[in-house]
Amino acid sequence: MLDRVARGASMTITRDGAEVAELRPLRKRAVPAAELVAAWRLLPSVDADELRRDLDAVVDPSW
Repeated sequence: MLDRVARGASMTITRDGAEVAELRPLRKRAVPAAELVAAWRLLPSVDADELRRDLDAVVDPSW
C-alpha cells in the first residue's frame, strides 16, 4: 500500500466497512523564490525563432 502512495495514489482506509482515514502522498514543499531565481539564471538562453522552427519541424504548424 505504501509503495502505491509513494507513486502518487491516494487510498481510503476502512475498518469494518466504515471509512476511517485517508492515506495520500505528502505535498511537495514550496520552493523559495530566491532559489527559483538562482536556478532560472543557470538555464541556457533560448532563441525564440529557432525554437519555433524546431517545433514546426515536429508538429504540424497549420493548427
